[in-house]
Amino acid sequence: MPVEYRLVTILAADVVGYTRLMEAQEVETYTQLRRLRKEFLDPGIEAQHGKVIKNTGDGFLAIFDSAHQAIECALSLQQTVAAQTAEQSAEQRISFRMALNLADIIVDSEDIHGDGVNVAARLQAYAPAGAIVVSGAIAEQISADLGVGMIDLGELHLRNLGRAVRVFELRMPAAPARLIGDAAAGSESRPSIAVLPFRMHLTDPDEAYFADGIVDDIIHGLATLKELFVVSRGSTLGYGGATLDVQTVGRELGVRYVLYGSVRRSGGRLRIATELSDTETGTVIDSHQHDGDLADLFELQDRIAIGVVKTIAPHVQERELMRAMRKHPQDMTAYDLVLQALDLLYRMDYESFSRSRGLLQQAISHDPSYAPAYSYGALWHIFHVGEIGSSNFDADAAAGAYLAAAAIEHDPNDALALSICGHVRSFLLRDYRSAMSLLDRAIDAGPSLAMAWTMNSANCGYIGDGKAAVERAEKGVRLSPLDARTFWHEGLLAQAHYVDGNYEESLGWARSAVARNESIRFNVRTLIATLAALGRHDEAAQAARHLLRIQPKFRLGSYVKSCPFQDAALDTWIARLRSAGLPD
Repeated sequence: MPVEYRLVTILAADVVGYTRLMEAQEVETYTQLRRLRKEFLDPGIEAQHGKVIKNTGDGFLAIFDSAHQAIECALSLQQTVAAQTAEQSAEQRISFRMALNLADIIVDSEDIHGDGVNVAARLQAYAPAGAIVVSGAIAEQISADLGVGMIDLGELHLRNLGRAVRVFELRMPAAPARLIGDAAAGSESRPSIAVLPFRMHLTDPDEAYFADGIVDDIIHGLATLKELFVVSRGSTLGYGGATLDVQTVGRELGVRYVLYGSVRRSGGRLRIATELSDTETGTVIDSHQHDGDLADLFELQDRIAIGVVKTIAPHVQERELMRAMRKHPQDMTAYDLVLQALDLLYRMDYESFSRSRGLLQQAISHDPSYAPAYSYGALWHIFHVGEIGSSNFDADAAAGAYLAAAAIEHDPNDALALSICGHVRSFLLRDYRSAMSLLDRAIDAGPSLAMAWTMNSANCGYIGDGKAAVERAEKGVRLSPLDARTFWHEGLLAQAHYVDGNYEESLGWARSAVARNESIRFNVRTLIATLAALGRHDEAAQAARHLLRIQPKFRLGSYVKSCPFQDAALDTWIARLRSAGLPD
């Protein structure tokens, strides 16, 4: 039989948390969903000349001959559903995720088939509750008269699909309600601690990121307390072996205490064993075994962090300890997705980088209130501009600003969120004054968070305050000794010395940063400019050739738009890069 192909726009929609809603109130959910379909959804689709092809228990597929009508329909349906459910509690409210894709599909009398249908169905999982995501083909059809903005989510790798798909989230004029879903080592007067990698007893080695996430959250809670000096997790990555000499760890990291342990996850049960040791004597001063359901993970993390502080800094009040704890996700899946994304984000190869963005977007769709998913999403756009080489600086700046602001909205006192939001304001938006306010708040909220100090240094450098930039960057480096990602901190210390006019110091730190990771473009650019400033033109040209090997499409003409220096400093920086042979 002949196969009929048609070019259509596919609308895929799915109810958020349908299983939870049906379990909580089966009859009410069924009745409400049926009323919405009969009174609003089906008539709304027909009004835009669309056709419902398939109704599932918790969603539907519809097709339109016109992409413009499909976009208008999806916007109208989301606004209508939001208005009809606005008076209900978040636990009872029906909300949809929607996705649009333009494709040639196979049409028969009862169904639609083809790759384009699969893309639409998978895309909707990336939409936040009450929102719409669209493929790049649809984004090209969106006209100004629709009054919607777009956030570029990048190229996402969809499940069981061999190629990446460019995806955008539509920003409606009225968004629907969201569902619940300093001293050198050895002279520090405060108690100092390193939290080492926890051993993970797993049958699947790919789940090692889970134990890393537990350590990250414990460190975050400790780092927000002014009474403690806490080194970064990255500094401890080399100490995850089976044997451990805590006295050696203490000498190498410059800390008095070490916390380490193990994690065992089996089905829905969790066991975390911890030991707190004094590195001067090598003795274990406290040990515990924490058992609970997987759903109790965040309570267990808080209990571990609070127990540590009560042991080594007993004067800290309980209220201050609880204030330090990050707001936990309401969805374990969102937490797990963020951990997987972080495992990929810093690899800086294009495929891993793209996959990390998709995982972060899924985390947001699972739990729209979880601040770290937004923060790391904003950091993704910073890296997309500064490292990968964005082809649309304005789109990345807008998306990064939106995500960073959302993180602050959901957790206003989170030091990481404040740090990344401040860097977005500085690096992407050139709003150096508001950036400084946010970055100062980040240091106040997390005085042992290396990123807070380092990003504060970056902003000082952009405005030409070299002395302050050096002081802050030095603190960031001290807080991240032996960090596997210390090349970021050392690179920004190199930039700080460059701004301060101390090119020899800048050269030393730039060489160290590049030696640690030769693929980080920011550090290579700093090395080139510093060598040029010192008149070492042959070495600068050699470094420039290395930059073009790792970033063949680099051009000064496009780079200058994303370079955050100002006025004469920017002109000098670009001139030095050009003198090394980088093309315009």
